[in-house]
Amino acid sequence: MASDTLTPPYQPRRPAQSRMLPIRDLQHHVLEWGTAREGQPLLVLCHGWMDVADSYQFLVDALQQERHIIAPDWRGFGNTPATQADHFIFADYLLDLDYLLDHFAGDTPVDLVGHSMGGNIVTQYAGVRPQRVRRLVNLEGFGLPATKPEDAPQRLVQWMDNVRALRAGTLKLRHYPDLPAVARRLQQTNARLPLDKALWLARRWAEQDAEGHWHIQAHAGHKIPNHQLYHADEAMACLACITAPTLCVEARDDSIAQFWGERYTQEEYRARMARIPDVRHATVDDAGHMLHHDQPEVLARLIEDFLGAEQPA
Repeated sequence: MASDTLTPPYQPRRPAQSRMLPIRDLQHHVLEWGTAREGQPLLVLCHGWMDVADSYQFLVDALQQERHIIAPDWRGFGNTPATQADHFIFADYLLDLDYLLDHFAGDTPVDLVGHSMGGNIVTQYAGVRPQRVRRLVNLEGFGLPATKPEDAPQRLVQWMDNVRALRAGTLKLRHYPDLPAVARRLQQTNARLPLDKALWLARRWAEQDAEGHWHIQAHAGHKIPNHQLYHADEAMACLACITAPTLCVEARDDSIAQFWGERYTQEEYRARMARIPDVRHATVDDAGHMLHHDQPEVLARLIEDFLGAEQPA
């Protein structure tokens, strides 16, 4: 389309510094904005499934306060490689984050923000390491429908079959002929995403191979369902251990209904989040699941107001 080539990509107001950091068995890619300031906690932004750290650029640009901010690429996403050949384990994200905070924050509690899968990670982390989190913001990190023990046999069969398909080369991610095609794919997923932002994200969400095709920067193993069932009762036990004031932000579009239908509802999600001792909720209008793309200014105000609010005595 002609507009793909005529529209200039988005220009960041606060460009990030890119760095590689050895964490456990990998060189993790981390974006960094600003520098540490005395008395100001580090702000950590954690991206979602099939996304990258750069996804937060629009939100960072919309923040009014200058802060020291980092955003990692999870293992097997973006510019962080994957050592595991065929599947990923959720607990690895928690331990990777633990090491990441060792490096950037030491013993000082941080402000922790996560979107979607990243929201699930940070809420679990805040429950198992409550002393490391000053404030917690969960952006559409709903968790998953509860499972039953009798689901286990089929889940293991599904996992084994998917691993075999990955190794056989039949389970893989799509590729695209050029960057405008990648941008159109991003807009297909999120119709609210403006073309300039889609073009900017496309170059960071995908990379070009030797044959000229553009591939999503993600390991195909992320498409394989976990071999372990999701135990909602265990997840809620972690939520009950959170000590940080917590803000749960949802988009006005009902993402849970779109993802899960009647299997898992907004009411059930709210009931789970009620296990957090100090929790509040906010809704962003005219936004879908990628609310940090749809309404970065509105979301930035919500987050900054929450992070700067006085904690009750």
